[in-house]
Amino acid sequence: MPLFSGSNALYPVSVMPGWLQAVSKANPLSYEVDALRGLLLGTPHRLASDVAVLLVAAALGVTAASALLGRLAR
Repeated sequence: MPLFSGSNALYPVSVMPGWLQAVSKANPLSYEVDALRGLLLGTPHRLASDVAVLLVAAALGVTAASALLGRLAR
């Protein structure tokens, strides 16, 4: 839920307070919403950068999960 409320899924980034705009820029869900919105509206102007950010976030998540799996399995 914090990822969803900190993304641009509910409100445009321009109406968010400054601290929430910073959270939204660091939130991978914002890039997913932006890519999906662009594809659905037929205006995917930042699709490549959105997909790149999502791939990097997925790689970091898999790396972190792999590193922590050994600790959790003990």
